[in-house]
This record gives sequence, structure tokens and C-alpha cells, in this order.
Amino acid sequence: MNWKKPQNKRLLKAILSLKTSNEAGRFLRDLLTKEEIEEFARRFEAAELLSNSVPYSAIEKKTGLSSTTVARVSKWLNGTGGGYRTVIARLHHRSTPLARVG
Repeated sequence: MNWKKPQNKRLLKAILSLKTSNEAGRFLRDLLTKEEIEEFARRFEAAELLSNSVPYSAIEKKTGLSSTTVARVSKWLNGTGGGYRTVIARLHHRSTPLARVG
């Protein structure tokens, strides 16, 4: 992924400009299809489950993701990028709940 491309940098800046979960939810709904949002939510759920050592088979059953997708999420979770790990760590250390998305 080339994050230095102007349009990719602009997307990152747009995401960073969001201040509430409501704003984030509205932006994602405008940007993505309902199916894409649901797929990303399942992948993130898989990452959280993997970080809690839940077996692949249980994750596949709970999320409906394929074994290939769960393995890919595991690879990214345990890889050098650190995106999933960063977000999971921050969410698990948050002292106040996010505002409701809707």
C-alpha cells in the first residue's frame, strides 16, 4: 500500500479529522457500502478474538468469516504493521465509552 499517494494521504487526513463516533459512522456509511462496513466489522472482531487466543474454528463460526480471511487477519495482527494491535490496545484501555454511532 502506498500511503504517500496524494489521494491516500488525503483519505488518512479525512479519517483523522473525525471527532466523534457519530461522525466516523456517518463518514464510513458515505464512503463504503453496508456490506463493506459489515465485513470490516467482522474482520476487526476476528482480530480482537485472535488477540484473546480464541481458536480459528470458533472465530469462523462466530463471525462467518472464511478460514482464509481469519488467517489473513491473524497475519496482519501478528505482523509488523501493528494497526490492529494499536487500536485493540487503545480500545481496551479506554476509560470512557464512545458516543453512540447512529
